[in-house]
Amino acid sequence: MLIHIQLFGTGKKVSAGAIAGSVVAGVVAPVLGVLLFLFYRRRKAKQNALRLGNLATETSTILMQKVTSSATQADVASLAAGITVDKSVEFTYQELFNATEGFNITHKIGQGGFGAVYYAELVGEKAAIKKMDMQATQEFLAELKVLTHVHHLNLVRLIGYCTESSLFLVYEFVENGNLSQHLRGTDYEPLSWAERVRIALDSARGLEYIHEHTVPVYIHRDIKSANILIDKNTRAKVADFGLTKLTEVGGASLQTRVVGTFGYMPPEYVRYGDISRKVDVYAFGVVLYELISGKDAIVRPTDGSASGSRGLVYLFEEALTALDPKEGLQKLIDPKLGDDYPVDAILMMTHLANACTEEDPKLRPTMRSVVVALMTLSSMSEFWDMKNPGLVNLMSGR
Repeated sequence: MLIHIQLFGTGKKVSAGAIAGSVVAGVVAPVLGVLLFLFYRRRKAKQNALRLGNLATETSTILMQKVTSSATQADVASLAAGITVDKSVEFTYQELFNATEGFNITHKIGQGGFGAVYYAELVGEKAAIKKMDMQATQEFLAELKVLTHVHHLNLVRLIGYCTESSLFLVYEFVENGNLSQHLRGTDYEPLSWAERVRIALDSARGLEYIHEHTVPVYIHRDIKSANILIDKNTRAKVADFGLTKLTEVGGASLQTRVVGTFGYMPPEYVRYGDISRKVDVYAFGVVLYELISGKDAIVRPTDGSASGSRGLVYLFEEALTALDPKEGLQKLIDPKLGDDYPVDAILMMTHLANACTEEDPKLRPTMRSVVVALMTLSSMSEFWDMKNPGLVNLMSGR
């Protein structure tokens, strides 16, 4: 855990380095404390199971399990009506048709596994409309169920739905694309280190909420950079709850069919279909590696062949366990960051991601612990990113 200064030391001016050392040490010490506590503490005794789910929730869950691809439009409408007991608005097909000019291609802003997404303005606000086929009934009902009962600043907000002609979900419009686009696209300014840490913290808070503060607990099952939306203030919201699984706080791992995205799925899920909150923790660890490196979850050879593809988790573990990890870790840091990042914070996030992607799910931290660690890293990174050239130069050893 003390390799960070030696690994990336610049060897620059001694006097500035000494001053920087004292400043960084004061900031890093609490981070080390948090991470040591995070990595080595034994898991707390399981909480008593909460069984406060209301009758409507239980009924809708049972109904959703019985839905098949042959469900009629009337069936889906009936089930949706039973779920949407909170703040969602039921739109007519004509309203959505008019708002998108007949689902014109000029309004299309995305394409996902279950349908296309269109931009529109409805009920006085900007919106994103996901149009899904009737075959996606289960995914539609799952997402509708979660987002009509769960509300958090770092979760995308559902405005309403429609079950005429097709299945439609209407969300708030998050205008600045997704994290994957920001890291690897060409139409966005590079994210600063402080922005990356803030995005990580925002996303972690959203996940912590559905893991710890809802009844029943929700497991996302498809956490990835493409499902983390970025707003105009570079704040993050977790999106796409179509694969969400319900479980009870304190309950044992569930078994289910494997769905998700390769590169983000942990071993126990791929091999045995075991699902717990630690599935999301693992995927979030991969997202942390993406924030550090700017690379895809699965790194493919430059010649496009699939034979040499390797997961980002493997690449970081390979670097961390090498006899001389300096060269490997330096190669993995996103070149878009240049030299404008605090070395210690990079190392701390690397070790946090490594803990999240432990092969044994019992060794992975909870999202609550991840939030605590990222709050400390955020303070450290904001201190680094202060718009004071003298201070930045001092801490950089220049």
